[in-house]
Amino acid sequence: MSVLQLAVVIILVALVFDFINGFHDAANSVATVVATRVLTPFQAVLWAAFFNFVSAFTFGTGVASTVGKGFVDLSLVTPVVILTGLIGGIAWDLITWWLGLPTSSSHALIGGYAGAAVANAAVRLGPARAIEGLVMGQWPRTLAFIVVAPLLGLLLAYFLMVAVYWLFRHASPAHMDKHFRRLQLVSAGLYSFAHGTNDAQKTMGIITGVLVTSRLIPTFQVPVWVVLAAHAAIALGTLSGGWRIVHTMGSRLTKLKPRGGFCAETAAASSILFATWLKLPVSTTHVIAGAIAGVGSIQRFKAVRWGVARRIVWAWALTIPASAAIAALAYFAISLF
Repeated sequence: MSVLQLAVVIILVALVFDFINGFHDAANSVATVVATRVLTPFQAVLWAAFFNFVSAFTFGTGVASTVGKGFVDLSLVTPVVILTGLIGGIAWDLITWWLGLPTSSSHALIGGYAGAAVANAAVRLGPARAIEGLVMGQWPRTLAFIVVAPLLGLLLAYFLMVAVYWLFRHASPAHMDKHFRRLQLVSAGLYSFAHGTNDAQKTMGIITGVLVTSRLIPTFQVPVWVVLAAHAAIALGTLSGGWRIVHTMGSRLTKLKPRGGFCAETAAASSILFATWLKLPVSTTHVIAGAIAGVGSIQRFKAVRWGVARRIVWAWALTIPASAAIAALAYFAISLF
């Protein structure tokens, strides 16, 4: 297989990952708006897919650069490293989708990429120097935002709910929800926009990495066609839905009303756009889960089903090491042939 043919295969696999990301994370985009019955599931995924694609034309490609060259040593990256990194991310996404767990596609991708890079370094430089496949780069801030991003979403949602209850302190719940059913269309669109601009950039970074390591482009600059392809793939994935995870996020974590859905989506979108501005890849799944928990806790602490939340957190903690391990095994398996 020629270098060009291998690059084409890997780009197609990357777009498949982006598609899976779309249907895996579609739940995050539509869970609240479906749970509050503002839109039907079909209407909600159409709404989300539209804003996923529209976001292609904003916020540049800073997150793509971070993912493509901020975690691994590009001098030790080959097309096979990228391919097996994608395999690790896709496999973990499918496993957690089957289990109905809203884990992070972003961290699965980063973990897979890192695991494959470490495996390649172990083969080329020796097991003792395997860690040289990674660079310090954006690891500290990215790992910190695993905690910071959902916590920020939780706090913003909590204080938004406080503000809403104060502003509508003389209104009945039915009157409040009449207004917030309309406003939730705006907040759902904003969240989907934020989701698209952060998540699609991760695949853009991987595809650009393929083009650089295959020497098809001279420097790490994301081509326009890559931007459009990545956003189209994630939008199409969103259209396919992920209803197992919708159930966990939209109804099992806490019960939502339109006012709560509006606050959760607005808080999550604000947190994600802040991270995108910092050029950091974050988990849109983590952020919306934190925001939903923040909304639930405004009524009473027990309104959030912390047992379900605990399962979600365990899945988060396992995502990077599990996807890294799968990618490393895939790399060693392919290297044997």
